[in-house]
Amino acid sequence: MLHHVEINVTDLKRTIKFWNWFLKELGYEVHQKWDMGISWKYQSTYLVFVQTDKKYIEAGYHRSRVGLNHLAFHAMSREQVDRFTEKLKEKNIPILYQDRHPFAGGNGHYAVFFEDPDRIKVELVAP
Repeated sequence: MLHHVEINVTDLKRTIKFWNWFLKELGYEVHQKWDMGISWKYQSTYLVFVQTDKKYIEAGYHRSRVGLNHLAFHAMSREQVDRFTEKLKEKNIPILYQDRHPFAGGNGHYAVFFEDPDRIKVELVAP
């Protein structure tokens, strides 16, 4: 069982704006909040986002380097994936792999892929 994941971010306010709607729609609730971070919890697992110290921001993040590639979340249904896809478009958040959407993960793998403000890839996948 995964306990928590902690992610350093370049702009905490921008991160909160991005992740808040998405995680709340999936049933997460704000768990902790402090000047330099926030966490959202679902059941016994939580995600933590922490403001990166300025001296480390310049190196940036890229999912093709060593480290985290992406975060994948369970959707309740294909319809939920479709609803989230529409919300992403309304928010002008680009859908990744549009030419293969919603089967970019392969045949039978129904999902939407997108990126957060730091370009961390996010996936919402239907059962």
